[in-house]
Amino acid sequence: MRLCAPVYNYRSADEWVERHIKAGYGAALWPLGRDAADAEIDAYAKAAEDVGLVIAEVGAWCNLLESDKDKREANISYVTGQLFLAERVGARCCVNISGSKSARWDGPHRDNLTPETYREVVETARRIIDAVNPRRACFAFECMPFMYPHTAKSQAALLSDVARDGFAVHADLCNLVNTIDYYYNTAPLCREFIGSFGDRIRSVHVKDIKLDEAATMKVIEVPLGEGFFDHKSLLVECAKLDADLPMVLEHLGSEAEYTAAAARLREYAGELGLEFVRL
Repeated sequence: MRLCAPVYNYRSADEWVERHIKAGYGAALWPLGRDAADAEIDAYAKAAEDVGLVIAEVGAWCNLLESDKDKREANISYVTGQLFLAERVGARCCVNISGSKSARWDGPHRDNLTPETYREVVETARRIIDAVNPRRACFAFECMPFMYPHTAKSQAALLSDVARDGFAVHADLCNLVNTIDYYYNTAPLCREFIGSFGDRIRSVHVKDIKLDEAATMKVIEVPLGEGFFDHKSLLVECAKLDADLPMVLEHLGSEAEYTAAAARLREYAGELGLEFVRL
């Protein structure tokens, strides 16, 4: 396993790598857009390769189910370009969400989980992958609570129906906590999901969640260690997969918060006799 989080205050590829080494991160989020100069892209990719820094993922965050046809085509083109970039730099995956019928790109909508939308998601994934035909990187949809894939079952169906070697799994198990049963039983959720997909999982997002004290179910994100998610079970299951698996800390507001979260996750790992790869 390799810890990963955003790094700050670098001005070159070498400084970018140094920030990761200093923080004890063995994997990195790709920092450049596809519009960066070729020489700069090559410099960052080579700097990572030279020290063994794994590029966890290239983000491609946009709505692939945008209702406006022209905007949707532009988004598909953008994601295809990001997958090309991921393949070029040797990232483990290019990741996006499957999309939403909502006016908000990542919002809930009554039509997000219909059979018709499912078919759109499958065809869009095939289209993007077939345009790139990746050999090193994979394309993946991050798990989400109210769009595909929202359960282990729907993730398995997508793998089967997309039916491409270049399609993989991106695990964010906090996003799968969409029922009260899952909230109070995240250990079996970890075993079920990670056990189902194994090394098809290319990257893992790590955060923490807490049930808000409201009359209806509302789960909020909190700093790692302040919520109810069973991170030790997550670590145990992830340790069974390949040694380069990135565990990506996210949605924190500052370098200090990421440092604290990384320390907490290392503490949990130490209690289990597990270690993260360091450079």
